[in-house]
Amino acid sequence: MLDRLSAIFHSKNKTDLENRDKLDMQVAATALLVEAACMDDKFDDSERFVISNLVRRRFNLCEPDCKILIAEAESAVADSTQLYGFTREVNDRFTLEQRVELMEMLWEVVYADGEAHDFEVALLRRIGGLMYVSDHDRASARQRVVSRLV
Repeated sequence: MLDRLSAIFHSKNKTDLENRDKLDMQVAATALLVEAACMDDKFDDSERFVISNLVRRRFNLCEPDCKILIAEAESAVADSTQLYGFTREVNDRFTLEQRVELMEMLWEVVYADGEAHDFEVALLRRIGGLMYVSDHDRASARQRVVSRLV
C-alpha cells in the first residue's frame, strides 16, 4: 500500500493523477473526522473505532488501507492550522448529498463517546458552513445520528 501511495504521489499519467485526486479527497474527508474527534482533546479508542468503520464503509477500503488513510489524515491535521483546505477539497469533489452524508459521519464521531461537547458542536457548525451545508441539513443529519443511538 505504501508503494502504491508513493507511486500515486509521484506519477504523471492520467489514471494515477485521478487516483491521487481520489486519495486527496479521502484524506480531506477523513481529516475532518479526525479533527472532530480531537476537538474535545481526547481522541480515544471509541472515536478511532467509529472513524475506522465510517471510512472503511464510505470509501470501501480494506483494514490496512483504512489504517493508512487515517494515519495520513492525522498527519494532515497535525500539519494544518485551518479547516479550509480540507473543506475546499470536499466541496470540489462531493455533491451536496455527499456533503450532508459527511456531516452525518461527523456527528457519529462527535457522539462516539456518548456526548456532544460545545467545542465539537461549534466545530461542526463551522465545517457545515464551509461545506455549504445548510443549518437545516446539518440539524437533520444530527437528528438521524441521535435517533440511531437511542
